[in-house]
Amino acid sequence: MTGDADMPFARRQMPVPAPREGVWGQVSGRDEPLMSGKDEPLIRARGLRREYLGPRREPFIPRSRSVALDDVDLDVAAGSALGVIGESGSGKSTLIRLLLGLDRPTAGSVQIDGRAVDATASARALHWLRRETGLVFQDPYASLDPRQSVRRIVSEPLRALRIDGDHRARVDEVLARVGLEPAMADRYPHEFSGGQRQRIALARAIAHRPRILIGDEPLSALDVTVRAQILDLLRELRADGMTLVLVSHDIGVVQNLCDDVAVMTEGRIVEHGPTARVLHHPQDDYTKRLLAAIPVIPGS
Repeated sequence: MTGDADMPFARRQMPVPAPREGVWGQVSGRDEPLMSGKDEPLIRARGLRREYLGPRREPFIPRSRSVALDDVDLDVAAGSALGVIGESGSGKSTLIRLLLGLDRPTAGSVQIDGRAVDATASARALHWLRRETGLVFQDPYASLDPRQSVRRIVSEPLRALRIDGDHRARVDEVLARVGLEPAMADRYPHEFSGGQRQRIALARAIAHRPRILIGDEPLSALDVTVRAQILDLLRELRADGMTLVLVSHDIGVVQNLCDDVAVMTEGRIVEHGPTARVLHHPQDDYTKRLLAAIPVIPGS
């Protein structure tokens, strides 16, 4: 038998709907509306390197250096989804921090729609970047402030970015979008399950209607049923035209959601291309070993 049944992964490729227009509408008050050309990537990284200095152990002895990223080039087209896979410590989270301007590279550059990302700039100078990006963290228990209500948590980017409009209505809208009742907005994080908390985190990440959503293992702490529900939500956001960058250890998630995949090890991207090609016909030896290590359930 050939085709999907021969895939070494637990999940099969699922089609992603084409983008729809007008779902979220326009967001007022952008500093400069970003208009991607069809031939230009929305996200472009060139020569990214990030080194960290070790502790000083003896006077006059140079501190040790560790390399978290080493000469990384990356393009992400507008409206596409990129999966980033690799073992722990391969540099995936460091790459995300540099793309978001949360850390500065030792060398190299990041551009969002042709505009340079400068992590040393002031918060005011990076206002445009915060408007265009949203981030979902791995741990839904640690990423939400237990002292704040859900309404205040979800509306946080609306206040921080000084977005005009009815914030209460926006929160109700986005909670409904992620499958939560607007009446839950006045409750606190401890009153929710892990899956519900991750829905709240996703609502916060998209409340300001960013063009780019970045997830750092956003599904790994969830059970199978909730993971499938969150995956469906991410697929819907893709259908709305949102650009996704997803770090995940779950090859099935990447296979089902992402157009392209980048494979990382020791701070380098060793393979990057269309998901079907990389996962089923890998070229790099590391990619082959990584995929071969995935357990196969008999009869799946």
